[in-house]
Amino acid sequence: MLPRLGLDVRRLGPGAVVMTRGTPGPKAWMKQEKEFFEYLSGIQLGALLRMYRVNCVIDVGAHRGQYALGLREAGYDGQIVSFEPVPHAFERLQRAAAGDPRWAVHPLALGREDGETTMNVVPGTLSSLLPATEFGAGRYPRLQNAEAVTVQVRRLDGLLDDLVAGVPDPRPYLKMDTQGFDLDVFAGAGERAADFVGMQSEVALMRIYEGTPRMCEALEVYEEAGFEIAALYPLSRQSRTARVLEYDCVMVRASALRRGPAKPSADRA
Repeated sequence: MLPRLGLDVRRLGPGAVVMTRGTPGPKAWMKQEKEFFEYLSGIQLGALLRMYRVNCVIDVGAHRGQYALGLREAGYDGQIVSFEPVPHAFERLQRAAAGDPRWAVHPLALGREDGETTMNVVPGTLSSLLPATEFGAGRYPRLQNAEAVTVQVRRLDGLLDDLVAGVPDPRPYLKMDTQGFDLDVFAGAGERAADFVGMQSEVALMRIYEGTPRMCEALEVYEEAGFEIAALYPLSRQSRTARVLEYDCVMVRASALRRGPAKPSADRA
């Protein structure tokens, strides 16, 4: 305790402490939790990618490139391939990736079938191929005024060989953040899902979009494909009840873990 500053200091482990001031109210602790897990997940994900020797990250639903930039901050220097179908977001994604020769971007959505479909586009990160539920539109009013935009959709299994071309001994990792459409993206990987050593998906406990599978349904599909949970991070809560709406679920294929020292090129350290 640092009484003069009113700070409570707790040691979390080697090289890590957390400092708090007073007892936070409901909204304050939820905000603190969100910021803490955003920080912690970045550290842990960087370590996990090194552990599994990931050298190609498929970033589906990249928005403006926040996830890829976070990977670079965490020390990952392998190939990144980002997909973002919303035109104004893709423009910003292009600018973010322009100076990074190992970061490719594509203005596409991924799904179960090749073709085109209509996307419900809103400001921010909530654009989706699915319409909002009554609950979702009430929580996020901007979902009530979505703009219909036609986007191209491709299956992942038809693209994967080209995406990992030039990556020696590819060990890809699949990240999905598609506002309720993750299971459709995963279905489009088909049998090529077995090529991925890890994956990341937003899993829902409360539906913001129509047709979104609930967490138990999504996990059953991912586990049947050989993935197991490595981490769960709460993404959002209903402030009135404290119920978790969604988790960010990180999964790995344990059988893909290789023993021995990692190759020097696995990260920038």
